[in-house]
Order: sequence, then structure tokens, then C-alpha cells
Amino acid sequence: MKGKIRLKKWTLSAVGVVIAAGLLLFWSRMDADNASGAGEKQTFTDGSWKSLQQGRGDYSEYLAKNKNAVFADREIIVEASEYAKAEGEGIEKIDHFEGKSGVSLKTGEQGRVDWTINVAEAGFYNISVQYYPIEGKSSSIERSLLIDGELPFEEAEYLQFDRVWDNELDQIKRDNRGNDLRPQQFERPEWREDLLEDSNGYYADPFRFYLTSGTHTLSFVSQREPMVIRQLKLFQVKRPATYEDTFKRFHIDGLKETAGQMITVQGEDARAKSSPTLYPQTERASATVTPYSPKLIRVNTIGGYNWRIPGQWIEWEVDVPETGLYKIGMKVKQQFVRGLYSTRRLLINGEVPFQEAEQVPFRYESGYRIDVMGGDEPYLFELKKGKNIIRLEDTLGEFAPLIREVKDSLFNLNAMYRKIIMITGASPDKFRDYRVDQQVPNLLETFKSEQERLTAVSKELRRLSGGSSDSEALLKTMSLQLGELIDNPDTIPRRLVAFKTNTGGLGTWLQKAIEMPLQIDEIYVASPDKKFPASGDGFFAGLKHEFATFNYSFVIDYNQIGNASEKNNQRSITVWIGSGRDQANTLKAMIDETFTPETGINVNLKLVQMNTLLPATLAGRGPDVAMQIGIDIPVNYAMRKAAADLTQFPDYQDVAQWFRPSALVPFSYQKGVYALPETQTFNMLFYRKDILKELGLEVPQTWDDVYKLLAVLNKNHMQLGMPISAPATSVPVPGQNIPPNPIFATLLMQNGGQFYRNDGKESDLDSRIGVETFKTWTDFYSDYKLEREFDFANRFRTGEMPIGIVDYTTYNQLSVFAPEIRGMWGFVPIPGTKQQDGTIRRDTPSTGSGTLMLNGAKDKDAAWQFMKWWTGKEAQTNYGREMEALMGASARYPTANIKALDSLPWPLADYESLKEEFEWVRGIPEVPGGYFTGRHLQNAFLKVVVSANTEAREAILDYVQYIHEEIHAKRKEFGLPE
Repeated sequence: MKGKIRLKKWTLSAVGVVIAAGLLLFWSRMDADNASGAGEKQTFTDGSWKSLQQGRGDYSEYLAKNKNAVFADREIIVEASEYAKAEGEGIEKIDHFEGKSGVSLKTGEQGRVDWTINVAEAGFYNISVQYYPIEGKSSSIERSLLIDGELPFEEAEYLQFDRVWDNELDQIKRDNRGNDLRPQQFERPEWREDLLEDSNGYYADPFRFYLTSGTHTLSFVSQREPMVIRQLKLFQVKRPATYEDTFKRFHIDGLKETAGQMITVQGEDARAKSSPTLYPQTERASATVTPYSPKLIRVNTIGGYNWRIPGQWIEWEVDVPETGLYKIGMKVKQQFVRGLYSTRRLLINGEVPFQEAEQVPFRYESGYRIDVMGGDEPYLFELKKGKNIIRLEDTLGEFAPLIREVKDSLFNLNAMYRKIIMITGASPDKFRDYRVDQQVPNLLETFKSEQERLTAVSKELRRLSGGSSDSEALLKTMSLQLGELIDNPDTIPRRLVAFKTNTGGLGTWLQKAIEMPLQIDEIYVASPDKKFPASGDGFFAGLKHEFATFNYSFVIDYNQIGNASEKNNQRSITVWIGSGRDQANTLKAMIDETFTPETGINVNLKLVQMNTLLPATLAGRGPDVAMQIGIDIPVNYAMRKAAADLTQFPDYQDVAQWFRPSALVPFSYQKGVYALPETQTFNMLFYRKDILKELGLEVPQTWDDVYKLLAVLNKNHMQLGMPISAPATSVPVPGQNIPPNPIFATLLMQNGGQFYRNDGKESDLDSRIGVETFKTWTDFYSDYKLEREFDFANRFRTGEMPIGIVDYTTYNQLSVFAPEIRGMWGFVPIPGTKQQDGTIRRDTPSTGSGTLMLNGAKDKDAAWQFMKWWTGKEAQTNYGREMEALMGASARYPTANIKALDSLPWPLADYESLKEEFEWVRGIPEVPGGYFTGRHLQNAFLKVVVSANTEAREAILDYVQYIHEEIHAKRKEFGLPE
């Protein structure tokens, strides 16, 4: 019996060993396959996967069309002042400008300049521009290049030229607590020579332009910002030699390795940067940075998340005692990017020293460490005696072709999705066989091509990153789904939602993949015989740091954003801000740098939840000034005598001229004004140029045009986007304000209607115009089946909603969110109502935020000075630029100050459209009980469109009664004439 049991155990053990061996063999083969796939270098630069969509005219297509061409062995110099033709404002010839001999050409932010050139030898040419960035709106300069009157390729429409920024002061200023203040950035222009290259960084090499022999016309078209141009040069850029060849040259030239030298440059002491966002940073999470304090704020690093966009660069000046060979190391932190790694191009005195310096990798690792250029066998760099300039420039490096392929893939997949929904609609019938694989040309071929492309990109990512990562997971998921759709095409309609979700994720991947942050504490230039400092934190140093910061957390007030009042200066005000900490910190820095030194008034800035403003005011513990509040709050506080009337100040009328009259309407009550506008936004019409062209449609100018457009869109299962106002929270908040729907307000205003009559004593929505407008508005959703809830940015990106009337700040989101459709969309004034005289009326309502002075403010004059400073041109412009610099173009600030808005870096053509609609913007007045207007307008809409059991006229008249009753009740409560 025991023998049988023992035999059984041996048998089970043997089976277990065989199974384990089999699994190990299987896994080893899987790993071998993966290693093989990961190690096999893919080729992306040759355009391995051609788009099955219509040609977009991009740079890849341009290179493919001229694939047999070679570089010409010629150099052509074009003097900017010797132009053939110039048109536009601000064109001027200038002699000996800023120390540059000869005649230069000043060009404005609009216009065009043509130069005629004679090309002796056909072939490719790189083009460089010698320019000087004169004062403008502090954003990068943008030009389009035309060759013989046409764009050579899509990317040539957006050529960027950097400005040069530096710290305003050489020394860091400190506040009265001993904390370092962030250095103010100022422009330090200088003559520069830049090559024309891709502003998005998708191509590592400069653009090459093919020119046939003969006469050609080169044209620069101004898109944004002025600049002075000295000359253009057409030539071939010489690629740097390899490090091996460069090292041999060092010996031939007799360069010696230096000895005994160790030079440390603090990262925050950079001499120049390409953007004001690259200001010195504060690092408080590590004890290894220099300077360091566990208690006080010290400016001690540079870069970080702000230094993430391709093309951004930072320069440091290094003074070496002798000419010779040095090694370079850097104390850096790169814990921002997993899977991918951050890449930088290293330049010494304006030149890349050797090929390997074109792409210097900074891989992911927690905390600070020393990265040595060249690794275990450091590269040696030639430095001249005296001052040398070291520059690091953000580049996509080896990831550029991969990201480019994903961008092209996303464009193709979105195009296929759009063609599918033209047949099935966005919500297909799951029981119907649409045969989309037969009805959509090249559908399965496109899916197959994109599956292969994404699989290859995924393998190459794995090879570059040295293993699997979350960066490739989404690409694998998309590739797997495409494979399943190819195998089972009949399932495509019912899997459309998942397909759309994955393509949306692909777009997010694309947006994140181009971000390559890097934070630098110190740069070391050392002789080969010197050792770099120890890398990173030690265990006990880290423990000491954590213990010290923990103890200080009990005595430091982290909620105090502004300076505490000084005892020798009793003038102070308390200001509450309700936005994020980034905004509060930016405002604090501006107050410390400008307002307090200029006025002697201290500001206690506190970051709070604005829903505490009412109870704090009632308890007598409210602030003197509340910022960034909703437009409904000032008048509600004014009714209760809690807000100060700003017209009491003698210079109010001058201040009011800073804003459009429409911005002040919601803050006006009886004869007083109770807030100053901060932001003002309104609707614009966004449209996809490519899709409207494909459908043979024009941009609608009137609502009659909109009806015609809707017929074509519905036929192709596409949608027009028009927003429906909804509460900000799913759970109703007592007294929560729901503004009137902007589309209804637009139609009402364009037809001469109004929201209130008799000085706000009654609602005017029961008038003939009000009732007719309400019916017109609801018909869009009941007759034309417009969607009430949607994510416009995503649907606009995929093309299923190729046109929409939404808030103009959507422009900022699309600029960053959808790089694959750059240049394929535009925005213009909203459709209008045609008048009897033939003119088109384009009225639209505005919304926004304001700054309120509480009636309980002890020093109203000081509070008024702060409000004037904050809403003035200079502060609003600086704040807008800081926000855009800090958070990117998606955070462009919609200031209500007219001159400040003029100073923000909008592309000129888009800003002209914005200004045109701004002339039609109107404010909606706030009246006692007016909060019922938006709420019951929405209730009436839902009763007609959703319940679909009530006529539009009956619904609006019923709910207007509730509005009348609430207005009468509130006027009676506040003792106002009824």
C-alpha cells in the first residue's frame, strides 16, 4: 500500500516537472520571440507605410515625391533687403540694426515678402534665416514659406523662430520670510541664425527643399509676431562626424586632456532660454539639490515639467581656465516619463560636437542622479579658454519617426471611422448587416496596414526602452482590435464604440509621447582625471530631510500664499482666490514683484473654496477682495448690501474703458457696478475644413445656411454641435445659478429680443419674439435630432461632428489636444440673422468671471488699487503669458481687458475672426430672482424635447410664470418697486 502511494507521488511529481519544463520552454521561446522583435530595428524614416487616404501634402509625401533627388553642392545667399515684392504693414529697411552691418528688413506680424533667386544646380537645399526677434507679444515668431507662390508641404505653413529669455536680475530676491522669489523673466534679444525645421519636432533633421534649376520665388508670409531679417541662406547642412572620428581629430589637432579641473554650474543660473516658462524652479523633495533648505523655499533647479516641448532649449555659460578636452556630467531628475525616455541635443558654442550628441538619452529613474555624457567611458569635449556656451535642446530623438507613424495612423483610422458612420450612424442597429467592408473602399486594407504599422511601432518602442512598458500597451490594444475587425468584419458596426474609444486613447498617447521633461540641478565640466560628485541621496541624508520637513510642517502655514503683513507697514488687504494652486502661486509672484513694491500695500493671498465666501462674509470673516468669482455673485451680494459699489471711486469711469460694455452688464445693479471683469468668453463657429470640402459645403453665414448644412450632415450621419447648459454637479445645489442657454440667447438677441423688461421687473420671454425664439431653438433638437450632450473636442477630432458653435476657448484645447488635424480646422464668427437691409446680425451672449470688493473691506482704497492693478493691461497680459507658459497653449487666458487681449499671442488671422465676433457680444443682465431664468428655460426645453408631450409655446409660457413670481418675490424681499 505504501509502495503504491509512493509510486503515485513520484508519478505526480514527474508530471509536474514535465509541465513545468514545458512552460519554461514555452516562456523562453516567447521571450526569445519578444527579444527578437524588440531587438530588430525597424525603419520608419523611409515611409514604410503609405497612407491609403487622399494625400495630405505633408513633408513625408514631399520627400517621397522627390526620393531620387540629392543635395545640390551650391550655396545661395539672399539679402533680405533685396526683395522683389513686399506687402503688408511694418515692412521697413533698416541700416546697421543692433550692430549688424549692412541693410536688414523689418517685417510685421502680417504681410508677405518675396525674393527672387537663381538656382544653378537642381537638388535639395536646407534654408537658414538670420534674424533678430524685435519686441512683440512675447510668443514665438511664426512664418509660412512659399516656393513659387505655393506651400511645398503642410509643415512649411508653421515655421517658428525662437525668442531669447533670461532672468531679469542676476541675484535671487527674497521675501520678508526669507523665501526665494521666482526670478522674473525678460526678453534679451540677440541676432540668431536658425534652420527651417519642424516646429512639432516630428522630424529630427532640418527641412530639405527641392528646387529645380532656374529662377524661383521664395516668400515669407507673416503669421505671428514681427522680426528683423538680415539674410536667408540656401545650402547643405554638414552632418557632424562620429565621436570616434572626432576623437581622432582631437589628437591630430594636438588637443590635450586637461588635469585637475572641476567646474560646477548651477542649473538655475542659465544664461538664456527659448521660452519664459523655463524659469528656475524650486525643489523641496530632495536634500541632494543645491542650494537646499528643509524649511525655506530655495530656487535651486531648472526645467522640470515645463521643459517638455520639442524645440525648447536652455543655455549655460562655462568659464574654463585653459583650452583642452573635458568631460561633462549633469545632476538631473527624470522621473516624469516611463517606457520612453527624455532626449536632448547637446551643443557646444552653437555646434553639435559629434553625432552621438544629437540624441543624448536621459532614462527614467526615481530621484536625482549624475548622468555622465558617454556613460562609463565619458565623451571628451573640446572647450576653449574663457567662456563657452553649453546648450541642451529638447528633441524627440529616436522616437520622432515612431510618433510620426502613430500620428499618421490616427489620421487614417479617424478617416475610416468617419466613413463607417456615414453608413451606419454613430449608434448602429446591432441586428442589421451593413456590409461596411464592402461599402467603404479600402477599409480592411487600411486596417491591415495600420495593424502592421502599430505592431512595428510597438516592437521598436520595446527595443528602445529595453523592455515592455505602458507606452506600448495601448498600441498593442489598438493593433489587436484591428486584427479582430479584419478577421470578423461583420462585427465592425457593433464594436464602433470600442474602436472610437481606442482611437481617442491613441490621440492621448500621441499628445503625451511628445512630452519629454527633464530637471537639472547642476552641470559639471571636469578634467578626465577628476571624479564627479556622488550620485543621488544617501539613506541617512534622505531620512534627515524627511524628518526635518515633517517637523517644519507644524510651524509653516502652507495655505498662506501671499506675504504676511509687515509690522512697520499697516496697509494690507486680504484677497481670496478660488482657482488652482498654480494660478495662486503665479499671482503671488506677480504681487511680490510688482504690486507691493509699487504701492506699499501688502496682500495676504489665500487659496480657498469659493463656496465658503457667503458664510465667511455673514460671519464677518470674509476677505476684502474675492477674485475669479462667477458673474451671478456680485449683483446677488449687492442686493444684500454686501458688495461695494465701484462707481464711488473717482477714476471708475476711466477704468471702465478698459473693458467692453458687455463685460460690465452682469455686474451692474440699479445705478451701481459691483465687480470688475477678469475674463470674458463667448461662442465661435468651429469647422473642419477638410470634411466640409469633402461634402461640398461652405461655412454657414446665416441660420438659413445652417438648415441647409444640417440636411447634408444628417444624410451622412454627422452632427452639428450646439451646447446645452447643465448644472455643474449631478446633485442640485440650493441657489445654484444655471445661466441661460447661449444658443437660445444668441437667437433671441439676433431677433431683437431681450430677457427682461420694465427695468428687470418682469421676464420678457413670454413676448412674441421670446416664444418664437424658444420654438426655433427646440426645433433643432426635436426636428433635426441634434445631440444634447457630447464631447465636442473628441467628436470634432474624429470628424463625426465637423462643425459646432462652442466657447472660443475650445480653440486652445484643440491646438494641443488634436495635433493630427493641425491646419485642417478653423473658427469664424457664429451664423447670424439676415436683416432687411441685407446685413447679418451676429449677436451672442458672453460669460466670464470677475473681481469683487466686499462692503466690509476696511481699507477700500487699498482694495481698489489692487483691483485696478489686477484687471489692468500689464497684470492681465503678464498673467496670461505666465499661464500659457506654465500650462501650455491650452491654458491661454481669456482676459476681459481689451488691450491685454490684443497683447496675447494669437495667430493674427484667428484673432481677426475673434475681434470681429467680439463687436457683437452682449451681456445678460442680472436681476433679483434672475437665477430662475436659466433654470426654468432649461426645464421648458426638457419638457418639449425630452418628454415630447408639450408644445413649445405652452411650455415656455408656463415656466415664465414661475420666473415672474420669483422676480416679484425677490423685489418685495429687498424693498424694490414692483
